Amino acid sequence: MNAEAEAKTQVNENSKAKPRKPRRTLPTILIVLATVVGIVSVFALWAQRQMMEQDTWSNTSQQLVENSEIQSALADFLVTQIYNNVDIEQSLAERLPPELAPIAGPVSSALRGPAETIADKALQQPKVQSLFVDASDATHQKFVQLIENKGKFVSTSGGVITLDLQSLLTSVTDQLGVGSKAVAKLPASAASIEIMKSDELSEVQTGVKALKTAAWFLTALTLILFAAAIFAGRGRRRETLRSVGISLVFIGLVVLFARNVASNQIVGSLSSSAANDAAVGSAFDIITSLLRDTGQSILVYGIVVILAAWFAGPSRWAVSARRAVTPWLRQPQYAFGGLALVLIVLFWWGPLVATQRLIPSLLLIVLSAAGVEVLRRQVIKEFPDLTTPEVTPGPEPAP
Repeated sequence: MNAEAEAKTQVNENSKAKPRKPRRTLPTILIVLATVVGIVSVFALWAQRQMMEQDTWSNTSQQLVENSEIQSALADFLVTQIYNNVDIEQSLAERLPPELAPIAGPVSSALRGPAETIADKALQQPKVQSLFVDASDATHQKFVQLIENKGKFVSTSGGVITLDLQSLLTSVTDQLGVGSKAVAKLPASAASIEIMKSDELSEVQTGVKALKTAAWFLTALTLILFAAAIFAGRGRRRETLRSVGISLVFIGLVVLFARNVASNQIVGSLSSSAANDAAVGSAFDIITSLLRDTGQSILVYGIVVILAAWFAGPSRWAVSARRAVTPWLRQPQYAFGGLALVLIVLFWWGPLVATQRLIPSLLLIVLSAAGVEVLRRQVIKEFPDLTTPEVTPGPEPAP
């Protein structure tokens, strides 16, 4: 019996002496899933914001009409519509003395170039640009009403979404000197750009409704999967955190790479001529600027997470760095005061998408504070004897 008891005791001691190997499979699977879901969520969230948020749409419209290449293309469109739908020669003949009426034809042709220049300059005026933004906002409101089955654009069989530039065209023609009576004769189609056809509306309704739900759900799921991976990586949480950082870097790079590839494809397919490549390219860059900023922000987050994992690691430089800041991290007023200063500068500068919206901003603040607290506990445990240096008092003033 004694021998058997001793054997069991020895087995128990051996089992205790050999620590369980930390599981790596589950955290790896969760991070891979989070990476895939995260890539999809970035594009879904961008599309949802770009199409459905009024402020984002208005800001994009303002940037579009302020772009020089787009102004030139828009000026060419407006002048082309005027010349195609208004008898400029007849309008000039009516204004000229009878003896000069024969030159109305050559003059109208010669005025085509200067007319585009005048229209281009007109589009640089804030008042004219506001007409374009107002027209774009009205189009967006119709689009949202259609998607949400509100208003008179409910019907998917006969509804068509168009960008109505009548007020913009009228303003430009006033500066061109074209008679208001001639402009009034322009057909409605001459001052409008078709955005969506009626046979496309049903599919768009279904897609956008699904997108509104998927955008936030997939974003939340990505964060949950990352958190679950870190929680499951017990015994290897620093390595798991580093893997999360690498995943974020990968997501950011994929988003930026996909945007560049799409730019080449879309500009080539939408541009009717080489002269329009600059305008189409500028429009694509502006419309996808939020996607670019999101990809760059995620890339920065990933780099910060990787550096945080390295800083908490066993390398000689990391240990020396932790030892150097330990006296200050021990004191909450220094640790969190420094974090507050960094966050104030970050929000004032605004280089990250998260600092421009309420919920992501709160999440950034909470995660940053949690990270500082985890680091504080680590260095206090690691270097218990290091304290904040005392300030040596100066000499007392003479009486």
